[in-house]
Amino acid sequence: MQMKRRAFTLGLGALWLSGCVGGGGTGSIVPRGPEPGMSPVPNAGFDAWVASYKSRAASRGISQSTIDTAFRSAGYLPGVVERDRNQTEFTRTLEDYLAIAASPDRIAKGRAALARHRGTLAAIEARYGVEAEVVTAVWGLESQYGERRGTVPVISALATLAYDGRRGAFFEQQLTAALRILQNGDTTPANMTGSWAGAMGHTQFIPTSYLEFAVDFTGDGRRDIWADDPTDALASAAAYLSRSGWRKGQPWGVEVRLPSGFNTAVTGRGKGRNPAEWSAMGITTADGGRLPNHGAGSILIPQGAGGPAFLIFNNFNAIARYNNAVNYVIGVGHLSDRLRGGGPIRGNFPPDATGMTIADRQDLQRRLTAAGFDTEGSDGVIGAKTRAAIEGFQRARGMAVTGEPSRALLQMLGG
Repeated sequence: MQMKRRAFTLGLGALWLSGCVGGGGTGSIVPRGPEPGMSPVPNAGFDAWVASYKSRAASRGISQSTIDTAFRSAGYLPGVVERDRNQTEFTRTLEDYLAIAASPDRIAKGRAALARHRGTLAAIEARYGVEAEVVTAVWGLESQYGERRGTVPVISALATLAYDGRRGAFFEQQLTAALRILQNGDTTPANMTGSWAGAMGHTQFIPTSYLEFAVDFTGDGRRDIWADDPTDALASAAAYLSRSGWRKGQPWGVEVRLPSGFNTAVTGRGKGRNPAEWSAMGITTADGGRLPNHGAGSILIPQGAGGPAFLIFNNFNAIARYNNAVNYVIGVGHLSDRLRGGGPIRGNFPPDATGMTIADRQDLQRRLTAAGFDTEGSDGVIGAKTRAAIEGFQRARGMAVTGEPSRALLQMLGG
């Protein structure tokens, strides 16, 4: 996975955007304060495992002082195991994903972050050749521009997951990498916090990715991705993308318009053709213009022939090295376009399985809230709080409690 999340998609950007808990899904899975179950509890089996692991860590070149300091306050976190064993396989459509990833609030905050860190981002762009808007978009998706970096002690989380054993070898590898970070003096155990699965800092690097890609851009001798100052974290994300093949001045992709009756069998990653060939098939940009020439590209239709289509280029693959999920890559790319002044997606998204459009779902959320069942947002994404509001309405009306949206429910609410 080039060591970040190609095979391990547990950073905040991947998780909280796929399994959102807000009204429409706008909340992070990592709260601003301590989480229930994220304080150490006694566990004799865990203690025995740690004792055994310490010997292995020492044999891998970790000093005794580093081991002692790292584990002094570490312990078994039951909440981490609960999260790992109860992950729900969320499947967000691209429409839902972008409603969160490129929401008006996230765009506004991103533009403010760009302005606030303009000098730093310009210097990072000059060194690594990755545009400021792209680095900022990664930051925005990974940690809401640093607002949600995670509060779980990383040593405890990784040790708990390694002991639990479901993916023990992987998490032990991450734990040893985290100890190397501490041994190098980049941060302290108290400051090394992140998600429940060990993704850390503004840009949510797992420890092995940190060791490979993190940089000390401030020149203070530490690669500090955890500090309130995001400089090192932003530079590290740029270094990651640069080493993954980012080409400055080229887009990740462009939205295109497919002709009627287009053969969708030729679409998909890895089915590249030069723009002239795509043009010969009747494909244009979304506004009907000529396709740009940035080398061979593939056509993606994430929601089928009835949804938006994209011609993707080399930089799509560079973002995919950071996180290989198609929705994530398009989310970063589209958010970066919006941050530089681009407009929303032009293509129409098809209705969902219930026959509702995103406008219908937004209307449903507004009407539920007005009826006294607060969805805490009206972005049109059906998250846990919207489902709870639907359940409350159904219960109050003596209906079968399903928590599922429907056109019938919208009509009942006066829609």
